Amino acid sequence: MKANQYTASIVKELQLSASRIAEEEAEQLALLLLSAKRIFLAGAGRSGLMGRAFAMRLMHMGLQAYVVGETVTPGIARDDVLLIGSGSGETQSLVAMARKAVDLGAEVALVTTAPQSAIGRLAGTSVKLPGVPKDQGNGSDYRTIQPMASLFEQSLLVFYDSLILRMMELRGLTSDTMYARHANLE
Repeated sequence: MKANQYTASIVKELQLSASRIAEEEAEQLALLLLSAKRIFLAGAGRSGLMGRAFAMRLMHMGLQAYVVGETVTPGIARDDVLLIGSGSGETQSLVAMARKAVDLGAEVALVTTAPQSAIGRLAGTSVKLPGVPKDQGNGSDYRTIQPMASLFEQSLLVFYDSLILRMMELRGLTSDTMYARHANLE
């Protein structure tokens, strides 16, 4: 297969993935984030990179968003939300982080392929993205041509961007109004 054929296959997988996201779960997450005092983003590996991109767009919306682990990230507290992107929902460092957030009175939200996971059981809000674990096993009936968790990570970025569009709509924001918060020291 040639690269453009792989690209077309990946786009088809993303379209199928997007069509299977529960609208109610997405709306609940959008409303939760808009009501939060501050939003903290976490994820491991490539999922973490998608969270960083989402944090940037939240900041462009004028929301207080932080990436866990950065030197300028404050402590989490009541009325804050910890949003974790994790395909498995079982990454031990993220499980510990979710437990601590709950202990401190913060809300935990999860975007995952496994809402019944350890983090899913701690989360008050979960959004299930279709996808497969890294090993493409673990009882999933979902298949992909892509390696490891690529489909989940791509779906996560697309979902986060769609969530931004919904939140912009709810807040009456446009791309132009958000651009005023874009970095200008580049």
